[in-house]
Amino acid sequence: MKDHHLDAVLEAIPDVRDGLTRTERIILYVLNETQKELNGRNVPTVMLYGRVLEYVNISEEELHLYLDRLGVKGDGR
Repeated sequence: MKDHHLDAVLEAIPDVRDGLTRTERIILYVLNETQKELNGRNVPTVMLYGRVLEYVNISEEELHLYLDRLGVKGDGR
């Protein structure tokens, strides 16, 4: 049985190696991989959101908050 409370606590604690949470690391990983697929072009936020949802359940608003916190500049879409 999975402990959802423990998962929430672990998600809130940044990793000691780089200060990123699990969700932040996933977002950056997916962004990097998608950018490679697009030959270095900017990744539309809606595309990133759809791909991030394959790993973690967050709202579009939460994604924007993470992107702001990570210093990722969006295209407004």
